[in-house]
Amino acid sequence: MCGAQGACEPKPRPAPPPLDRAAALFLDVDGTLLEIAARPDLVRVSPRLPILLGRLAASRGGALALVSGRPLIDLDRLFPAWRGAAAGLHGLVRRRADGSLAASGDAAASAALAALRAPLTDFARARPGLLLEDKGGTIALHYRKRPQDETEIRALAESLCRATGPALRLIAGKKVVEFQPQSANKAGAIAAFLAEPPFCRRCPVFLGDDTTDEDGFAEVNRRGGLSIRVGGPAATAACYGLASVAAARRWLLGGASG
Repeated sequence: MCGAQGACEPKPRPAPPPLDRAAALFLDVDGTLLEIAARPDLVRVSPRLPILLGRLAASRGGALALVSGRPLIDLDRLFPAWRGAAAGLHGLVRRRADGSLAASGDAAASAALAALRAPLTDFARARPGLLLEDKGGTIALHYRKRPQDETEIRALAESLCRATGPALRLIAGKKVVEFQPQSANKAGAIAAFLAEPPFCRRCPVFLGDDTTDEDGFAEVNRRGGLSIRVGGPAATAACYGLASVAAARRWLLGGASG
C-alpha cells in the first residue's frame, strides 16, 4: 500500500493511468524530462520537448509547473520558449502562472550555507572530478566522476549539516548531496501552486525521479492525486512508475494528444 507517510518498499510500480486533461501537472526536470548528464550544464534538450510542454499546458489552461532543484534562470536557459509556472531550488523560488514571483526568505539557512562554502570548496578542490554547484539558495556536491568517494562524501556532508544546526537539511540523490533550507521543499511548492489559479480545484499529478521528489510524491498522495516515479525500482512514496525518461515522455505525449 502506498501513501503519504514516506517511502514504500523498492518494488516495481504499476504504470499510471492515462493523463487526465483536467489534472494539474507538476514535472521535475533532470532525470524526469531530461537524461542526467555528467554535469548539470551538459544536459541536452530535444527541440520537441518545449513544444510538448506548451501543448500540455495549453490543454489544461496553464496548469503545468516545472518543479526542479535548478534555479529559475537555469530552467529558462534550458527552455527559452517556456515562461510558465515553475519552482526552482526545490521550491525556494516560485514563478506563478501569471509570471509573478514568490521567494522564501530564510536568514538562518543563508547563514548556515555561508558557513559551508569554504569547507566544501576546499574538499572539492582537493579531489579532481568533484563538482561543487553553488545555487545561492542551496549547495550541491556532485560526485558522478568519483563514485568511489561516496562513503567519505556522505559522511562529511552529514557532519557539516549537523554542525550548522537545524536550518538546513541534507538530501542524498543520484551521485549528489545537497544542502537545502528546511523551509523549502517540493511538497510546499506543489501545495502553493494548488492554492492558486489555474491549479486550484484540479487533481495533482507529479512526476519525479529522485529523493528530492519524495516530499512532492507524499503531498500528491495526500491529496488523492497521481505520484509517478521515473526510473527503476526504488524505495519510494510514489504509487506509479515509468521505467525511463523516454517512457515518461511517451506517457506525457499521450496526455497531450488525448
